[in-house]
Amino acid sequence: MITGVHAIIFATQAEAVRAFLRDVLGFPSVDAGGGWLIFASPPAELAAHPAEAGEHHELYLMCDDITATVAELEAKGVEFTRPVSDEGFGRMTRLRLPGGGELGLYEPRHPTPLD
Repeated sequence: MITGVHAIIFATQAEAVRAFLRDVLGFPSVDAGGGWLIFASPPAELAAHPAEAGEHHELYLMCDDITATVAELEAKGVEFTRPVSDEGFGRMTRLRLPGGGELGLYEPRHPTPLD
C-alpha cells in the first residue's frame, strides 16, 4: 500500500537547499544519518496532466494566499523569478533556490482533495 510521496530536489548546492528548506521554509526534518536531512512536507496532492511531448515532472509548493506568502518569503530574502500570474485555476510564481534551481509556488482555486 502506498503510504506517502518522497520527492527529491537535486541541487548543485544541496547543503544550501537543505538550509533553505529548514531555515526559510521552516520544514521539520530528521537526520537519516551523517547529516542527511529528510524533510516533512505539508500535505500533498498529485495530478497527471497531458503533455505534447517530452514527459517531465514539476514540483510546486501550495499556499492559501500567494500575495501574503510571497511577501513573507521576500522579507526572508527569497528571490522570485517570475511575477505572480493568474492562470484561472490558480495563481502561480516561481522562487529561486540556492544554486539557481527553482520551485513553483501555487495558490489553487480549484477543489482540492486536501479540503
